[in-house]
Amino acid sequence: MRLHIGWLAVILVSGPALAGVVWRGDFETGDHSQYSGAQMVRADRLAVVTSPVGEGQYALKATVKQGDDPIDASGNRNELVYLSNEQVGSEYYYRWKVMFAPDFPSVKTWQVFTQWHHDGCCGSPPVEFFVYGEEMRLTLTDSITPWKAPLTRGVWHEFVFHVKWSPEPKEGFVELWHNGQLALKKQTLATMYKGMKSYMKLGLYRSDTIKETGVVYHDGFIQATALEDVMPPPPPPAPAPEEDPKPEPPKPEVPPVVQVPETAPGEGLPAEETSPGVTPGLPGTVSPSVPGISEEMTSTHGCSTPGGPLTALVALLGLLGRGRSRRRR
Repeated sequence: MRLHIGWLAVILVSGPALAGVVWRGDFETGDHSQYSGAQMVRADRLAVVTSPVGEGQYALKATVKQGDDPIDASGNRNELVYLSNEQVGSEYYYRWKVMFAPDFPSVKTWQVFTQWHHDGCCGSPPVEFFVYGEEMRLTLTDSITPWKAPLTRGVWHEFVFHVKWSPEPKEGFVELWHNGQLALKKQTLATMYKGMKSYMKLGLYRSDTIKETGVVYHDGFIQATALEDVMPPPPPPAPAPEEDPKPEPPKPEVPPVVQVPETAPGEGLPAEETSPGVTPGLPGTVSPSVPGISEEMTSTHGCSTPGGPLTALVALLGLLGRGRSRRRR
């Protein structure tokens, strides 16, 4: 009953939509409630996890082991189903993120991680994204593969898929961005089977010949009618680098100040040796030798006595004057 209600709800709201987001399947509800249903053998095969995530707080971890066949059909699978019911002539942008586990199997056979399946009973889906060996591929009706890229494990791949749904090869088209870069220019081809509608499935669906366990993560699915509604916003501009401060000019070195203790006159100075006739403190000064001056006078009034040279000169003039007075007498 839940499946029929989901179909009815999608039919009522399907068809060309106004600009904006039409549907979200980003798991931010913390469960599968955004989807119409699930095809899984056990709940842990389609677990909503908090790590790793491509954005927000939650992502889907899809696990497939050999023998997982919940609908008794070809291949092994565990997938979520969204009954999007794309109409002929409708045009949408789809954006989602996928990460393959580090031990994701490398086999030369198909491993579908996202598909738009027809509502008929048999045959390959008209649009499918899958891994073959070490390549990711996009294949459409009549086995046309317009895009391939190397498989990289352990990193998030972001896809933006632009589609016009039509069974006519000259009316339908596809366009693809991978990790923010245009990977496939608009290519005109059939995107539906005649007389059938399509709906979206994601998780993991693969050949039943694969023995190894496969794990793939999905996150952030958005369906919209305009590219700007699904493309991530550009990263904020990087802050301008801070300018290195200009180096300050070197400061001149100031020699240390040496404190010289004050001394009284004559203190701390070495005694000067004097020779006869040399005045202390006046090197090379010789006392004049004047006739008539005895050694006694020289020792009493010489340059080494208090008064210095001026006193000796006055005394000499006095003696000369006395001699003149004696001659006058």
